[in-house]
Amino acid sequence: MATLSDIAVGAAINILTALAFFLAFAMLRIQPVNDRVYFPKWYIKGLRNTPLQAGAFISKFVNVDFRSYIRFLNWMPAALQMPELELIDHAGLDSAVYLRIYLIGLKIFVPIAFLAFAVMVPVNWTNGTLEHLNLSSKLTYSDVDKLSISNIPIGSRRFWTHIVMAYAFTFWTCYVLKREYEIVATMRLHFLASERRRPDQFTVLVQNVPPDPDESVSELVEHFFLVNHPEHYLTNQVVYNANKLSNLVHEKKKKQNWLDFYQLRYSRKPSARPFVKTGFLGLWGRRVDAIDFYTSEIERLSEEISIEREKIASNPKSIMPVAFVSFKTRWGAAVCAQTQQSRNPTIWLTEWAPEPRDVYWDNLAIPYVSLTIRRLIIAVAFFFLTFFFMIPIAFVQSLANIEGIEKAVPFLEPVIELKFIKSIIQGFLPGIALKIFLIFLPSILMLMSKFEGFNSISALERRSASRYYIFQFINVFLGSIITGTAFQQLDNFIHQSANDIPKTIGVSIPMKATFFITYIMVDGWAGIAGEILRLKPLIIYHLKNFFLVKTEKDREEAMDPGTLGFNTGEPQIQLYFLLGLVYSVVTPILLPFIIVFFALAYVVYRHQVLQRPL
Repeated sequence: MATLSDIAVGAAINILTALAFFLAFAMLRIQPVNDRVYFPKWYIKGLRNTPLQAGAFISKFVNVDFRSYIRFLNWMPAALQMPELELIDHAGLDSAVYLRIYLIGLKIFVPIAFLAFAVMVPVNWTNGTLEHLNLSSKLTYSDVDKLSISNIPIGSRRFWTHIVMAYAFTFWTCYVLKREYEIVATMRLHFLASERRRPDQFTVLVQNVPPDPDESVSELVEHFFLVNHPEHYLTNQVVYNANKLSNLVHEKKKKQNWLDFYQLRYSRKPSARPFVKTGFLGLWGRRVDAIDFYTSEIERLSEEISIEREKIASNPKSIMPVAFVSFKTRWGAAVCAQTQQSRNPTIWLTEWAPEPRDVYWDNLAIPYVSLTIRRLIIAVAFFFLTFFFMIPIAFVQSLANIEGIEKAVPFLEPVIELKFIKSIIQGFLPGIALKIFLIFLPSILMLMSKFEGFNSISALERRSASRYYIFQFINVFLGSIITGTAFQQLDNFIHQSANDIPKTIGVSIPMKATFFITYIMVDGWAGIAGEILRLKPLIIYHLKNFFLVKTEKDREEAMDPGTLGFNTGEPQIQLYFLLGLVYSVVTPILLPFIIVFFALAYVVYRHQVLQRPL
């Protein structure tokens, strides 16, 4: 069980790691070769030009202005200086509201922490309950637990302090949430009133259009809505199965890119015509003029695309039972999107049409019955995924228990008992182990959401986020408490009566605050600091730039701004709100670690929002 010194070692490791990430980011972001990685949104908006086009050779890749290294931390105040209205104009309302969630965390937990440390910590510390229990039943505890509610004797009047504080914290949380909801609602109404009209605001997505032997899908949709919505219907656009056409367009795009590359090379050296081999990857085959070859290939693909487009338009089998229906008014679209259109609830399914960039095209034509079966399969799969993940959670909790490790590997006892090694194991290793186990979970949950058949990327992220939070609540929160208590008090459970086990669990649950502290430091301190480094996009960009980039268009495509990751960030926030509200009364020492997370995350994500979309 982690002690104050163990937590201090873990804090030192994570603080140094976070500082290393910030220092690395500050140095990497000012290098011209990384400019597209750390300022992608400015390039997309056309507000920034590549610094690699002019200057000396070294200055194209390395920043030789030593004054910029002195100001390497100026990104922090720059991220905080942009007013909220300007932020909304730059990044959108969703990003601004997302950032306000971190401010809500600070508004809630900073006053709670002051009150808890001023009132409850002295009440908890001035008791000797754990010392008496240790003498009578050999209960395992540390100095941290003396600050928790576990140190209050059963039936003590001091529990009134915790009850009063629980109500006070609850009322304060509800008050802050009410104020913030009012502010966000006002922001949303103002945003909608000032926003320009968009086609998706007047459009409804219609799925499972029933087949009709006498009419095409487009005619059937038009007749149906002219009858049922005669005053508001405007037009419709059916969805085609154009996979082959998409492949041809993609292939033409690649050929055009190669043509641009060889034309650029020829313009720089007109004395030598470029040649290419027609075999696999240009390694063998007939040697031909590169410009003439790719010009002829583009002409051939253009003809095939034209033929394929006509074939799709004339072939009824290419039309999917899905259509985008546009209305004359928002009111008409809203009525259609929110009402049942037929007696049969499995046909003529309507919902608001996603924004064109948000549509997930692969799931538009999935039949209603198939959707139901898919969601049942995923529900069962998610249950088993959540249940079987208890095994690695139990393993992580065993790392938090020195006694458990020594029993499993007794020959390591001399090493484990070294003070520094013991502090690392209990103050750092459990959090990092759990973080590693959770790395691939968001990708798995996103694949499960896609299999379920949602029609938009935002819907996929919302479902993935909700499942991620449920998973964390069951495994990270409840699982850690249950398995951790079992590991720590296993000997005590065996040698006491069944009636006393709930009391032991009640005393032991607050003690899991030490594990959650180590997890918060790894995930909420070092993890958030690592987010700003964008190490994965940085490596991928340079690999693409070295091996695949041939033209400026290739370089723009290699620059992937990515997103903030709503499906992982929002469940993380919910988990920390849960931990803070649960342990604010039980073990207040956890609150400063939560506050550091919200403050650090607000600064980091405010900077990220300026560079990347939500």
